[in-house]
Amino acid sequence: MKVLGISFYKIDLERKEDSFKNIKISTKLNILGIQKSSSTLLTDSESPIKIKFEYELNYEQDIALLKFSGYLLVSLSHSESDEILNKWEEKKIPEKFKEIIFNSIFRKCNLKALQFEEELNLPPHLPLPSFKIK
Repeated sequence: MKVLGISFYKIDLERKEDSFKNIKISTKLNILGIQKSSSTLLTDSESPIKIKFEYELNYEQDIALLKFSGYLLVSLSHSESDEILNKWEEKKIPEKFKEIIFNSIFRKCNLKALQFEEELNLPPHLPLPSFKIK
């Protein structure tokens, strides 16, 4: 399985409050759809699929919301592609693919989220490394 790319078709950002006391940030990843795709760049032994997703960072207490909607394009063998598409009919993803799919989405969205959090003056949703003198 190869990840060919991730693209966003919608990004919603909203900061509503300035107070960040006792802030809690929740994340949610939804897979909205999985379908066959096509590509002239792949060989006949590869079968691309398109995975539609939505990733949300909610700064609870109605402080802010960051929402990313996009597609993940992956290349698989025909048998792997059929396996994922068959499982998706039951709204499930095979465990061996879930880790790769989710980590690819998390990596892309979390990097974008950190950029937008900086722009909106929001605290980062991930702990960043810091320097401390002993």
